[in-house]
Amino acid sequence: MSDFLDFLRDNFEEFGAADAFEVFIIWFVFFWLLVLLRNTTAMAVVRGVFIVLIAAFALGRAFDLNVLNFLLRNSFLGLLIALPIIFQPEIRRALERVGRTGARAFGGALDYDVTLEALSGAVMDMADRRFGALVVMERETGLQDYIDTGIPVDAVPSPELLEGIFYPNSPLHDGAVILRGNRVVAAGCTLPLSDNTLPGELGTRHRAGLGITERTDAVSVVVSEETGRISVAAEGRIYTRLDEARLRGLLGRLLSARNGRER
Repeated sequence: MSDFLDFLRDNFEEFGAADAFEVFIIWFVFFWLLVLLRNTTAMAVVRGVFIVLIAAFALGRAFDLNVLNFLLRNSFLGLLIALPIIFQPEIRRALERVGRTGARAFGGALDYDVTLEALSGAVMDMADRRFGALVVMERETGLQDYIDTGIPVDAVPSPELLEGIFYPNSPLHDGAVILRGNRVVAAGCTLPLSDNTLPGELGTRHRAGLGITERTDAVSVVVSEETGRISVAAEGRIYTRLDEARLRGLLGRLLSARNGRER
């Protein structure tokens, strides 16, 4: 016991400010990764891997399993290679978040005043008329890969334009409209579907609207063709059964719009 205490005392005597800063950086990186993985399927994978490793380590020590102990001792390099593959979406999301923070620092925010006015009016009309619609608003994360899947538009948004695009059986009504600032840049775009399970009344259009927000920081607005209900998806979450006031308030907060009206 005294040898162990002497060992701890010797190490703490050599522990300086630089060492404390290094420990803090390592702790912060691990804490940040855990925050990113919270409430995701990746966290379940982390727990599963941790349980398997602990069980394998305990069995190897208890029954002196030489092969298993050898594999555990030499598995570190394999884990370093496997982690970026397994957690590729989470790592990409983390790097995008760092990039968005840098962009905000240089004042790259987009203005959505005109868009919010036109979009809210169009959405309410389409909800009343049961037009299915999916509109995505780009923020700091670029959506050019998804824009390229659609038809270029490059027009100022208006209720008439949006309702014309989503008119039933029109050539572009099944895809998504993507907005960049106060411009409609493309229509008929294809979006990734969410892997999450949604309530039964939310269909493929809602899965696409949610899926794009799980991969980017975009905001999407969905109008159900079956029920006329309005939903907004952002940051991997979906808000349903919105009326006009809640729609305007939620979009105003998400897009940080300053149009002189209190939301």
